[in-house]
Amino acid sequence: MLKFSAAALAATLSLSTAAAAFAQSQDGPIVTGNRTAETADALKVREAIAYANPLPRGAPTEDYPLVAWCDALVTGHADLGDSLTNRLPEDTELVRLGRLEAQDFRSALAAAEPRQTAATKAAAQQAAAAAKAQWAPLLASEDEAARSQSFGLFYGLPGRCEHAARRIRNNITTPPATPAEVGLEAPAPAK
Repeated sequence: MLKFSAAALAATLSLSTAAAAFAQSQDGPIVTGNRTAETADALKVREAIAYANPLPRGAPTEDYPLVAWCDALVTGHADLGDSLTNRLPEDTELVRLGRLEAQDFRSALAAAEPRQTAATKAAAQQAAAAAKAQWAPLLASEDEAARSQSFGLFYGLPGRCEHAARRIRNNITTPPATPAEVGLEAPAPAK
């Protein structure tokens, strides 16, 4: 009986060690949803919610300038993270993800650029410059603790950035659905 218990214990420990080693090799973001399987209706609901939420002060309301603004904000945050000499692994991952997000915004801007008016392009340049100007004092600061604290305080971009980038990339010119149109709010009673 003792031999069986010792063998069972050894097997259990071996499996536990293998499971821990496997878990260690799987460090990183855990995908909890698969957007490639998202239905058109689910996307429409997410977009309606994103466009219904107010934008932060200074954010443009038109899609093309908004995407330029979003790009400048996330790029500034990644630049600030790169300026830190004592980054945590989580900080490095945030910088990496920010760079990927900025690349997506820039590709959307490039795809949509030929369809934009001179006024819209100027508005996008102004929006990007305003967002970059917000990061400039922090990036110029020699106080690494202040830069690190500011890096940690960035809460991310409005959800509308993602949808605006998709809309300009795909030349979607129809207005986004409203929450009422996707069934999230009861329509106003007829008078």
